[in-house]
Amino acid sequence: MTNIPETGRTPRVQIRLVVIQVLVVSLLLTLGGRLWYLQVRNGEEYAKEASGNGVQRVVQPAVRGSILDARGVPIADNETRLVVSASRTDLMKMKDDGKGVLTKLAGVLGVPAKEVTDKVRLCDSETPQPCWNGSPYQPIPITDEATPKQALQIRERAEDFPGITAEPTAVRRYASPGNANTAQVLGYLSPVTDGEIEKAKDSDSPYLRSDQVGRSGLERQYDKELRGKAGVTRYEVDNLGRVMGLAKSDEAEPGANVVTSIDARVQGVAEYELNKALKEARKVYDDNTRMNYKADSGAIVVMESKTGRVVAMASNPTYDPNAWVGGISGKDYARLTGKSSNYPLLNRAIQGQAAPGSIFKVVPVAAAVNAGYGFNDRYECSSSYAIGGQVFNNFESKGYGSIDLGQALEVSCDTVFYRLAHEEWKRDGGTKPKKKANDWFYKTAHQFGLGKETGIDLPNEVTGRIPDRQWKRDFWKANKDAWCKAGKKGGDFVEQLSYENCLEGNLMRAGDSVNYSIGQGDTLVTPIQMATIYGALANGGTMYDPSVGKAIISPDGKKATEIKPKAHGKLPLSRKTLGKIDEALEGVATRGTAAWRFTGWPQDKIPMHAKTGTAEVHGKQTTSWFATYTDDYTIVMTIAQGGTGSGASAPAVRNVYNALYGVSPDGKIDRKKALLPQPQKTLPKIQRDGSIDAPRIKPYKPQPEPSPTSQGLAGPPAPGTGRRD
Repeated sequence: MTNIPETGRTPRVQIRLVVIQVLVVSLLLTLGGRLWYLQVRNGEEYAKEASGNGVQRVVQPAVRGSILDARGVPIADNETRLVVSASRTDLMKMKDDGKGVLTKLAGVLGVPAKEVTDKVRLCDSETPQPCWNGSPYQPIPITDEATPKQALQIRERAEDFPGITAEPTAVRRYASPGNANTAQVLGYLSPVTDGEIEKAKDSDSPYLRSDQVGRSGLERQYDKELRGKAGVTRYEVDNLGRVMGLAKSDEAEPGANVVTSIDARVQGVAEYELNKALKEARKVYDDNTRMNYKADSGAIVVMESKTGRVVAMASNPTYDPNAWVGGISGKDYARLTGKSSNYPLLNRAIQGQAAPGSIFKVVPVAAAVNAGYGFNDRYECSSSYAIGGQVFNNFESKGYGSIDLGQALEVSCDTVFYRLAHEEWKRDGGTKPKKKANDWFYKTAHQFGLGKETGIDLPNEVTGRIPDRQWKRDFWKANKDAWCKAGKKGGDFVEQLSYENCLEGNLMRAGDSVNYSIGQGDTLVTPIQMATIYGALANGGTMYDPSVGKAIISPDGKKATEIKPKAHGKLPLSRKTLGKIDEALEGVATRGTAAWRFTGWPQDKIPMHAKTGTAEVHGKQTTSWFATYTDDYTIVMTIAQGGTGSGASAPAVRNVYNALYGVSPDGKIDRKKALLPQPQKTLPKIQRDGSIDAPRIKPYKPQPEPSPTSQGLAGPPAPGTGRRD
């Protein structure tokens, strides 16, 4: 066998290996060089280009859910309007910041240019309304009342209106069925702010920049349920904005519907009668101030006695919540918030505080019984009561002799309560209280739920005030320096009062206790608090959280979640005492201070209970109060600077009851005319497509004014019969 020497093939193999190695090294050097070029030499440039590629979101706003009355009548829903909006981002790219475009737009819309330019400026601490308090990257609505002709002009001349759109859009509508606008209960919407977006980003209900959020009332309370979830389509785009593909798409989910316990028909009656009562009160001459009553504001609450559900709630002055839709104008904003506006945005049913006057007396009656005084014992109702050198008078210096606590409620005898409060004050140690003072009159008020929120499902409820010993100490600490500076012994009323408060404003004085016992002094309550108390008296003692929301119903109507009534306590009364107070309040309506307003009422079929109140306010005219209940409903009404309870508020309350039960001025009951003889129990039905077959509502038509004798109006009550209350 011939051996072939290895040296014969080695050179060629080695050459091939060398060539391959050179090629590999060359490729590696080329790749490495290219990587160095991309990442080091031009890395920053390519990074900038790459950052231009990304995902763009197109938001489809969710349709906000409707707010319905108890029968399914929409009191807040949506309608399609032509909305003209401006992109602030596009406008700011222009040399003149878009002023030229906005000026041309104002010409098309037929409004002053300033009105348009003001709407696109951003809100801050120094910028007055109108301004934009939403996200600067979100289209800013200029008007939601564009005509088809105006919208067509804008769209056909798009090159003249860069950054301006005119599109049909679903916007909020406050329908005011039957002329009941229910403004303070409903609230209003405005755009979400960047701060709110940041705060809610990690919550289970984050905001999008396109969201409108509730700012007050039910719109705020149930915002999460009503808002739904906006649809978001995400597109992959390059740095030139060209769509490269669809990344992800989420369909919009409409908001749920909120069914309330409000009955729009009763709401219309309550609003009408409240407004009328204020107008009538302004015609009455006030002997004390020698001018007509100002009657500058008021509120009324109609509530189901057995559940705490609110059937109607009105506050006056009021406003049109539609003013906020599409952005509020500067003129409207000033009218709603200026010093001369009397603050119509305030819901005085839950935010208006005032001394309650004699409607408070059910509290000291309960306190006296709990302190050991007999309900049927005899108490002197003298014309006046003296403490030291100070004399506290009964109204018109009228005395009724020896009466029990029930009669004291009927005739609203102040001096009975003065004596009881003064006696308890002395038992507790007077200005040097015992370590464990009973303070029955103050303790009982807290047990009645006063001095704290009722728990109603509306935002910004106020607490009122019970001026007990702790409050006196805290108030004195906060105001001592100012009192001592302004006080002067022997000076005018304010100077003398400041002088006394400086020295002993932290002490519970005898005069403080007797004034408190008749709902005067530093005591403050809200109409909803008193409605809760009188509702509890009506139902046997259960204090319910007042509620407006009744159910949450899904957009397709398949799922309904009821908001059940909740109780927060019981009145601190035995069943026996409760029964006696109930009898006394019925006596107020049949033979006491309110009897002249309920003459002819069908008492045998619909037992009426009432308490009148007239609260004195330093430097102002008296506050009118009227608290009432039947087995079904509780109604409380108040008018600031309106006069007496029975004189100013009672006629309106009587007319609301007439409408509820179908009672004519002569006392006959016509069930066909009764709006709501019994509370609504069933929920409205919503179709799968979201539509609602709601009944139509006609505006309230008041009954003819009663003849002078039909309601006991043949003449003014004789002195001492309680017309003041």
